[in-house]
Amino acid sequence: MDRSMEVLSHLRVVEIGSSAATSYCARLFADFGADVRKIEPPEGDGLRRSPPFTSAGQSAWFAFLNFNKSSIIIDPGAPQASTRLTALIEDCDILIDGRDVDAADCPDVDLASVRQLYPKLIYLETSWFGRHGPYAGLTATDSTVRALAGLIKLVGPVEGPPVHAPDFQTGILAGLWGFIAAASSVLAQTQAGGGRSWSLSIFESSLALSEYLMSEAFACGDVMRRIGTNRFWPGSPVGIYEARKGWLGVTVVTPGQWRAFCDMLDLPELRDEPVWIPSEDCLKRLDQVERRFIPKLKARTAHEWFAEGRKRRIPIVPVSQISDLLQEREKKVPGAIVPVLLGEEEGLTVGSVQRLTLTPPRRGGKVPALGEQQSVKNTRRKLTGTASASSSCVDATRRPLQGIRVIDFSMGWAGPLCTRTLADLGADVIKIEAIQYPDWWRGVDRTPAYIDAQMYEKRARFCFMNRNKRGITLDLSRPQGCTLAKRLVAGADIVVDNYSVDVLPKLGLGYEVLRTVNTRLIMMSMSAFGTDSAYRDCRAYGSTLEQGSGLPSVIGSSGDPPVMSHIAFGDAVGGLNGCAAVLVALIHARTTGQGQFIDLAQIECMMPFAAPWITIHSTGGMPPPRYGSRHPQFVPHGCFRCAGEDNWIVVTATDEDMWQRLAMLLGRPDWAADPSLRSEEARRGIEDVIERTIEAWTLTRDADQAMSDLQAVGIAAGVARLPIDLLNDRHLRSRAFLQEIERAFIGRHPQPSLPIREGSEPYPIRTAAPTLGQHNREILSGLLDLSDAEIAQLSREGIIGTTMLSDGELVTTKKASSG
Repeated sequence: MDRSMEVLSHLRVVEIGSSAATSYCARLFADFGADVRKIEPPEGDGLRRSPPFTSAGQSAWFAFLNFNKSSIIIDPGAPQASTRLTALIEDCDILIDGRDVDAADCPDVDLASVRQLYPKLIYLETSWFGRHGPYAGLTATDSTVRALAGLIKLVGPVEGPPVHAPDFQTGILAGLWGFIAAASSVLAQTQAGGGRSWSLSIFESSLALSEYLMSEAFACGDVMRRIGTNRFWPGSPVGIYEARKGWLGVTVVTPGQWRAFCDMLDLPELRDEPVWIPSEDCLKRLDQVERRFIPKLKARTAHEWFAEGRKRRIPIVPVSQISDLLQEREKKVPGAIVPVLLGEEEGLTVGSVQRLTLTPPRRGGKVPALGEQQSVKNTRRKLTGTASASSSCVDATRRPLQGIRVIDFSMGWAGPLCTRTLADLGADVIKIEAIQYPDWWRGVDRTPAYIDAQMYEKRARFCFMNRNKRGITLDLSRPQGCTLAKRLVAGADIVVDNYSVDVLPKLGLGYEVLRTVNTRLIMMSMSAFGTDSAYRDCRAYGSTLEQGSGLPSVIGSSGDPPVMSHIAFGDAVGGLNGCAAVLVALIHARTTGQGQFIDLAQIECMMPFAAPWITIHSTGGMPPPRYGSRHPQFVPHGCFRCAGEDNWIVVTATDEDMWQRLAMLLGRPDWAADPSLRSEEARRGIEDVIERTIEAWTLTRDADQAMSDLQAVGIAAGVARLPIDLLNDRHLRSRAFLQEIERAFIGRHPQPSLPIREGSEPYPIRTAAPTLGQHNREILSGLLDLSDAEIAQLSREGIIGTTMLSDGELVTTKKASSG
């Protein structure tokens, strides 16, 4: 594709400071043609020294985060260094600033003056915890932030220590959020000329993975505990199990799936065992059930079970090794895995997962050598409707996506998170459910008792994911409902669904049909494996996506089975990538008037977390060892037990100075003074001794006190929190991150804010999640001009409604409609 025609080829981006978050954010712009200029000191960005390394000594993480950028060296000690940097910033559209994480010897620059002179500049600054609050200024690493964000404590053996994944999970998540902020600002400039200024908290960004369990903790109380490796509360079979050959990822969460699973394994006596067991004895019950089905799984290979499970629509998948991903043709053909040039080495890495079909991203590229500038044809054209240069003020009350309309056919977590983010940024999101088939996060129970108690209106998880939306019910299986849906689409900018790939087309609502209704329509399908995948019919959840992504094979210690790191990691990641993809398509649509189809394969969205190991394997290098709670670069690094029951803290020393301060705090001045222990490799020789000394110290202290003492002398440390702890986290409270919202049926409840802010306070949440069919009349009358009589007739016929149907009512309705 002609690079001058790439969606973002009119943008120039400057990246200063050093962090995985800002590097990934900037790379997402480069994926779609932006001219990205990475400012580095003479010795290079510190990420160039992040393991794992290829056989030629290139950082595989740096390669993934930075290909297709230009490297510009500025020596802070050189004359006119600040002037040179200022000139580069004045000549860009977007400035991405990671200096608060690592200044990387960036020269001083008067940003206030630059922004005053160039008010169209879009600015994103990133920090670990934000500019204010109790955690602001804490020393942090990827792992200490994940500990504080509730992403470690529930993973691993019951006795501990908790297990966590390699870096840079928080960087990828925060990079996505940063891209969403900056891309929405590009869109907003078509309405108002001023550039927007955003602050991004990496800690708060990471809570996208914790929100679901936070909502469950709010609803159920303090019931979640670590129940074993590859096991997750509340105890249904959601994990990784050994097959005769290979490992099998299993996610069974509904009664129907459990019965199909038992039938597949010829275990009729287990069919009526409860799958979802939110009780104190869940581990005991799970032990009993697993003892029955684990031996059965060893009778066939993982791929044989996968084929059998597909026939029965059971969410199971072979657990991929990194080498498996490299051999899969369908990962390479669409661009999930792309070629990358690292100096003289040719390798593979993970490409853009935002798979726009009309304006696709680049398929691979080159990692810049230090100081190497890449050839970029930058058009610097203005978007249609961009305000004049004299229009420099941003309306603080106007959110960047105001005026955008979204029709939301999605359910559960991934799709609703995507559309919720669009709604939070100002879009008008209309969520379509049916009284016959409401969002399954309202609950899958269809008994009369459940419905009579209106329990489908009392699920906190549904409320978390669907705020700021309007809700309507339409029976899409009937012509009247389908026709009304098309009329809504005719006036929309975006359609999002995360059904299986054939659901909407079978209803007459596929893209080929809807594009005739609305030629400028952007439609995104968020299926598990993609519309063209050989596995397009597979049932999957967020856990399935992690199991098949390759990530579990690099977590834990050597010799361990593959290890899952979150119960449904893939859902939140898919939702954020979906939002990013939609924003790119919107930018193109604003420029050209062209809509397009987005084929987002959610399993590919998980692959960036395993990207370095893909590169290492592809270049013929030896796969690095699995480090468990240790780290390939930082020594010491681990999760240590504190006083009390199941209390833990992550502690790490990232450089020589931090090591010496830690040694002094531990009462080992001899270690601090020993020149032979200044390097990480030297300390690795006595790592066991260092870890025992740290734990002897932490065991005498409460976890929060240990963190306070360590942070007081500048040592990276973070308490391993539970999701329920986050509901009362002092830092989140001080920053108003958790907003109290009133809603019918559940009353006041907390809602997490966006982790991206335009000011010191988060965007206020406008409305609570809709009750079932809450906005039927408002939408049908206000948008589609239906009369009261027409609306009443739709209600009598069950096309719309406000009460979920029970199983018996659903059967009766199907018979009536078919008759």
